[in-house]
Parts: sequence; C-alpha cells; structure tokens
Amino acid sequence: MRRPSPPLLLLLLPLHFFLLSANAAGNGDDGNGGDLLRGDAMALLALKSSLRCRPGALRSWTAGAAGSVCAWEGVRCAGGRVVSVDVANMNLSSAGAAVSARVPAALDALETLSLAGNGIAGSVGAASLPALRHVNVSGNQLGGGLDGGAWDFATLPALEVFDAYDNNLSAPLPLGVAALPRLRYLDLGGNYFTGEIPAAYGGMPSLEYLSLNGNSLQGRIPPELGNLTSLRELYLGYYNVFDGGIPPELGRLRSLAVLEVSNCGLTGRVPPELGALASLDTLFLHTNQLTGPIPPELGNLTALTALDLSNNALTGEVPRSLASLASLRLLNLFLNRLHGPVPDFVAALPRLETLQLFMNNLTGRVPAGLGATAALRLLDLSSNRLTGVVPDTLCASGALHTVILMNNFLFGPVPAALGSCASLTRVRLGQNYLNGTIPAGLLYLPRLSLLELQNNLLSGPVPSNPTTPTASSGLAQLNLSNNLLSGPLPATLANLTALQTLLVSNNRLAGAVPPELGALRRLVKLDLSGNALSGPIPSAVGRCGELTYLDLSRNNLSGAIPAAIAAVRVLNYLNLSRNALSGAIPAAVGAMSSLTAADFSYNDLAGRLPDTGQLGYLNATAFAGNPRLCGAAVGRVCSDDDDYTGGGGGVASSSSTAAAGTSSSAQRRWRAGGAGELKLVLALGLLACSVVFAAAAVLRARSFRGGSDGSGSGSGSGSGGAWRFTAFHKVDFGIAEVIECMKDGNVVGRGGAGVVYLGRTRSGGAIAVKRLQPSSSCPSSSDDRGFRAEIRTLGRIRHRNIVRLLAFCTSRGANVLVYEYMGGGSLGEVLHGSNGKRGAAAPPPALPWDRRYRIALEAARGLCYLHHDCAPMIVHRDVKSNNILLGGGGGDADGEARVADFGLAKFLRGGSGSAAAAAASECMSAVAGSYGYIAPGTFRSFVGSFTPVILS
Repeated sequence: MRRPSPPLLLLLLPLHFFLLSANAAGNGDDGNGGDLLRGDAMALLALKSSLRCRPGALRSWTAGAAGSVCAWEGVRCAGGRVVSVDVANMNLSSAGAAVSARVPAALDALETLSLAGNGIAGSVGAASLPALRHVNVSGNQLGGGLDGGAWDFATLPALEVFDAYDNNLSAPLPLGVAALPRLRYLDLGGNYFTGEIPAAYGGMPSLEYLSLNGNSLQGRIPPELGNLTSLRELYLGYYNVFDGGIPPELGRLRSLAVLEVSNCGLTGRVPPELGALASLDTLFLHTNQLTGPIPPELGNLTALTALDLSNNALTGEVPRSLASLASLRLLNLFLNRLHGPVPDFVAALPRLETLQLFMNNLTGRVPAGLGATAALRLLDLSSNRLTGVVPDTLCASGALHTVILMNNFLFGPVPAALGSCASLTRVRLGQNYLNGTIPAGLLYLPRLSLLELQNNLLSGPVPSNPTTPTASSGLAQLNLSNNLLSGPLPATLANLTALQTLLVSNNRLAGAVPPELGALRRLVKLDLSGNALSGPIPSAVGRCGELTYLDLSRNNLSGAIPAAIAAVRVLNYLNLSRNALSGAIPAAVGAMSSLTAADFSYNDLAGRLPDTGQLGYLNATAFAGNPRLCGAAVGRVCSDDDDYTGGGGGVASSSSTAAAGTSSSAQRRWRAGGAGELKLVLALGLLACSVVFAAAAVLRARSFRGGSDGSGSGSGSGSGGAWRFTAFHKVDFGIAEVIECMKDGNVVGRGGAGVVYLGRTRSGGAIAVKRLQPSSSCPSSSDDRGFRAEIRTLGRIRHRNIVRLLAFCTSRGANVLVYEYMGGGSLGEVLHGSNGKRGAAAPPPALPWDRRYRIALEAARGLCYLHHDCAPMIVHRDVKSNNILLGGGGGDADGEARVADFGLAKFLRGGSGSAAAAAASECMSAVAGSYGYIAPGTFRSFVGSFTPVILS
C-alpha cells in the first residue's frame, strides 16, 4: 500500500489532534471539565444511595467507574456535563422503609430527570437546579405534599414539564408551580390531593397540559382556568367532587383539544359556551348530574371525534345540529332522559364507529342505512321504545362487532346479512317482536361469543351449520327461549364447543334430545323446558362435566332417568317435571351431594325413593303426580311390591318383578289372615324408629357443640343446628374442614359483609372460607340477604375472571361461603399496602405496568360479563381494589385477576320498582359501608366505582 505523501500528512495531523481534544472535552478529561463531570458522578452515586435501590439495580453506577459516568445506565452527557438521567421502569425500589431522596444541587447542568414507574415510596425532591426542564416521577408511591417540602419550585426557573401522576401525594395542590413561567405540562392526577383548585392555576400562560383528575379535590372549578389560552388538554374528572357546574369561562380556551370533566359530581347545565371550542377533539362530561337539554351549539365543534355525555340527567331531543360533526367517531348519550327519535343524521356520519344511546326514552325507528356509510363497530340502542325493522346495512363495512337492540318494540326479520358478518362478537336482540327465521350461519360465526334472541316471535327451525366448521367456535352463550321455533334441535350444536349456556325453553321444538349435546363439555346451563321434545333423556348428558343447571321439564320425554346424570358432580339444579318418565329414580342421582333443588313431579316414576343424599331435603311437591313412588318424602309407606333397585338404571329388575308376580297370591292370603299382626309390627317398628332418630339427633347436637367448643373462640362455627353442605365443584373437603378453619388464628380478612378464614382441604390445598355477618339493619328473613345474593350470582356463572364459589354451608344461625383461595391477595394490598387503603404503613411491592394493564383488562372482562352477558344482568355495586383478587401461584392456575365478593350484587330485572324490590335494595344499601367507591344507583355505581380502580 502506498504511503501518504508528506503534504497529506501535514494536513491530517492537525485534524487528528482536533478530534482527540474534542473527544477529551466530551468525556470531561480536560482539567476543570473533568472535575465537573466527576462531581456529577459523585452526585449521582449520592442519589442512588438515597433511593435505597434494590441489589443489582443501576449496576453500572459505581465509584470505580466514575470516569465513564456518561456510559452509565440511563445517563446522557453533553458539553462535558450530565444533562439527563432517565431510569424509568427499572424496578429500582426495594422493600423496606420509605426513602427521603433529594437530587443533589451539584447536578446544576441537569435538564431531564425521570424516575417514573419504579414504585419508590417516601419523598423525592429537588432544588437549585437552574437548567432542569423535565421532571417525571409518575408511577411511584411518593407521599406527602409538594409545597414547602422537598420541591423548591422557585429555584427551578426553567421547569417546563412536571409529571407526578399516580402516586400517594396528599395535602393541598402546590401553589409553587403556578409561578413557573415556562411550565407547559403539569400532571398531578391519580393522587390524593385535597382542597380546592387554586385560582392561581389560571395564571400560567404557557401551560398546554393540565391534569388534576383522580384526586380528592372539592369546591368549585375556578373560572380563572379560562385564562389558560394556550391549554390544549384539561383533565379534572374522577374521584374529585366539585360543587356547582362547568364554568362557562372554559369556552375561552380556543386551543383546547381535550376536555375531560367526567365523574366528579357536576350539576347544572352543559354551558353553550363550550360550542366556541373550535379545536376540540374530545369532550367527556359523562357520569355527572348534569341536567337540561344538550346545547345545539355543540354542533359547532366540527373537529370533534368523541362526544360522551352519558350517565347524566339530560333531557330533550338529540339536537339536529350535531349532524355537522362529520369527524365524529364516538357518540355516547346513554343513561339519560332523552326523548324523541334517533336522528337520521347518525346514519350519514361518515366516520362513526361507536353509537350508544341505550336506556333513554327514544322512539321512532332505527335510522335506515345505519352502517352503510361508516365502519360501524359498536351499536347499542337497547332499552328504549324504538319500533320498525332492524336495518340490513349494519355490517355493510364488515367491521361490526357488537349490536345490542334488546328491550325495544322492533319487528320484522333478523337481517340475513348478520348471518355472514364474520366480525360479530356479541348480538343481543332479545325482548322485541322480531319474526321470521334465524339467519343461516348466525349461530356459527367464528368470533361470536354471545347471541340473544329470546322473547321474540321467531319461527322455523334452529339452523344447523351450513358449512363444515374450519375453526373452533367461540360462542359461549346462546339464548333462543320464548319464541315459536319448531322442528328438532340440530346435531350441529355440538360444533359449539365453547358453549356454556344453552337456553331454548318455551318454543315448539320436537324430536329427540340430540345425544351430541354431550360433546359440549363446557356447558354450565342447559334449559330445554317447555317444548314438545320426546324420546329418552340421552345418557350423554352425563359427559357435560361442568353442568350446574339442567331443566328438561314440560316436554314429552319418556323412558328411565339415566343414572349417568350422577356423573355431573357439580349439578345443583335438576328439573325433569311434567314429562312421561318411568321407572325408579336412580340411587346414584339420589346420592348426589351437589343438588340443592330438584323436581321430578308429574311423571310416571315408581319405586322407593332413595333415602340418602340431598333428595331427603326436598319438599313432597318435588315428587307430586307420581302415585307409584313411595318413601318418607312423599308420606307413602313402601310395601314389598314396590320395585326399586339401588343400581343405577332406574328400572326394576326383571327377576324381582317375576318373584313379585309368583308370590302375589301368597301375599294376599298372608295379609287377609294376619292383619292384626301386621299392625302390631308396624307400630313397634315406628316406635323403634322414633327412638333411633331421637338418639341420632342428640348425638349430632352434641358433636356439633363439641366442634364449636374446639374452635377456640367465638369466631368459630357458630350455633343454630345442623349444617347443610352443598358443593358446586368436585371438592376434597367437607363441613368438618370448613368448621375447623373458622378460628381467630386463621383470619385473613374482614369486611362489611363478613370474616374470611384460610382453610385447608384434606389434601392440604388452600381454600378461602367466608362467614357472613348477620345484619342489624334488615330484620329476620333479610338477615342472610348477602348470602342469598352471592349464591344466586356465583351459583349461575362460570367465568375465568370471576372468583369460583366452591361450596356453601348453611345452618339456622350461620351462612358460610367457600371460595377458591387466591394466593396473590387483593389488588388493594398490592397497590396501597397491607390494609389496601390510602396511607398504608407498609410499602406495597412494585407492580409492573404490563401487569397493571393485564389486571385492569381481566377485571374489566369479569365485570363486563356480569353487566352485559348474564341473564339477568348483574351490577356488582361494590367494585373496589380490595374485591379484585390476584393469583399467586399457589394453586391459582394461571394467576389471573378475578372479581370477588358479590354480597352487594344487584340483579337488573324488569319490574324492580315493586315494594319488595325497594325493600331489598334498601337492605342491600345497608351493607355498602366497606371501604371503596360505592355510588348510588345501579349502572352509575358500576361506572363510578370501576373507573377509580382503573385510575389507581
């Protein structure tokens, strides 16, 4: 290779020395600059020490590596100084006492500081940092106030961004930030600030973003906020409870793009001045107590993409001026008192994706062509007084996933186009006057999870699958009850392998019950009652291992009751009444411990009733209309002629029948000759039985008292007679294990509804035993209302994000629920410390953001199932972080979050305005004293309580 010529060397040498000197200056290796950079390194080490980082955190931050501070994790240098420290989401915090950290003033060139998402408890502050422009301490556990403490805002003149969202900060809002001349972004949301919003907050001319939502602020919203002419986003909602209404002065914020003032107790009218916010993109005023009409001036907000005025008390009609909102994607006006028609212009909005107007008093028809010009995704017009037909254009774009039109007066056919709308996930068209046939393919759409067509006038057959299934079905709930459907049940229902609820009662179905239903292994509820089904009950039903509810009543079924039903170990409701079933009730069915209700009346059953299991607790009406049944339950003494086999077919054996026939004449002669002796034997037998029963009752009472005394304290098993145990799943524990765990030493939680104990199964597994407290506010028969509400709720549902009720126990003086044990504790404990409340003494463990998101999503799925997909719909009414339980790996399967504690569950039924319902609701409200976010009403309570959980 040729060597460079001397002139070229002379040119390259100065360049070489220039680069070396520049590199030395950048790394602080030159004289005074190096000293400053080493000083920055020492200051960072002091900061690390004051943060009490967990072992292994910020591993590169060491005194031995001070010379290479610019290469430290999260550190950036410029001009020979440290200018940025960004250690966000590095899980720095370690368990232990709260820290008291202060950013050293030696970092006087620092421009950016981010400690976000590290779960740091205690306090962090800064002062005398003239170059500091950006501060982010969000997503920690910082407490106390910001004024007059660690933060000296007067010595931070360059500050432009201050983000302290999602901490435990309290005291009044800091006044010092109002004097920062360059502040553009201020987020103090998701804390516990109290008092009023200072009027001085309206004097920050450069402010573009202000978030104070999710605190405990009170007073009026200061009209001075209307002076923030540079403001683009304003968030004031949630947790805060303001007096008065929305200041009309907010209409002066001409640069405002987002106005969110939801769920904060606002009253009065929606100011028409808001119509002057020409740049507004999002307007959220939902979940308040706003009254009056929707101002037509809102039609001037031509840049608006999301308008949510739901869950207020707005009246009047939907203003036609909203037709000019051509950019609108979301329109939520549900849960108001609006009347008049659904305006036709909504069908012409070109970008509309979500339209929710349910629970108003709207009349007229559903606008024709709705969905034809926009990619409609969610439509909910339920619980109004709409008439006319369902438009066939709803899924014209192929994007529709939810359509809810139930509880109206709609007629005509179900649009055939819905049968080919592959994007559909939820369809609820029940409680209308729809007629015609069910569209082919609708039941078998690949993404459909819920289909409700009940209480209509639909006719024709239940459609079979028109194509060969190429993917597994996701349909979990199918309700076709109370229609005019005819023909047989199709065998292709077996393709709906995810089905949990199948309701086809009160139709005109005929033919046999298809044995293919046994392939529905996830089926929880099956109701085929009130039809004309014939033939035997297929034994394949016994393969539905998760079935808890089976109703085949009021049909023409014949043959024997299959003993295979007993294989369903969690079945708690069985109704076979008003059929033509014959033979005996199988002993295996009689021995089922899970049954809590059963009805065999008005059949042709014969033989001796099983005297074991739960059948002994049933009333005689459960066996009425079967004159050939005998036993104590029906008050008919069995004779030797009564056929019964303890085996499991339910039919008398042929050998016993033949023997009975051969000896009949001898028996008649015996009865004629020895009637007196028979009476004597019967009398002596009855006397002996009485003595035996009395002795057994005494022994049982003594053993029960002994068990109570052995519990060690008054919080044990309680009194009130014999216990009755019912399991909803296959369990390896009984009443003895439940009573044994109810001791003070096993208490793991206390609440307004009762005490929770940690119990153990026979195999050593963990269970949660909740003993409900009797109520003092509702007398006598209402004392166990929380118990009955939980049983009615949890006994009917199966969902992966709702805590499983394993069993329940009851006696005359106590009600006990047995749940699966969730080893991760409650969300409240994880977020706020051991007591799950504000100001917890013990610092909670850090919760990564991805886990927070999954918990919120999983809890939302459970609550969505309760409110939207249950029949009847259920509002939890006590949603709080303490009632969201987390899996902890100790037998909790996948460790998902699950919603718990349904002592306040309220069923949304029609006719709830009766005196009895009002009394029940009043009793329910009496228990609403536990720590949480309980608001009055039903759906308002759900929205107003789950939102704070999300924010926390």
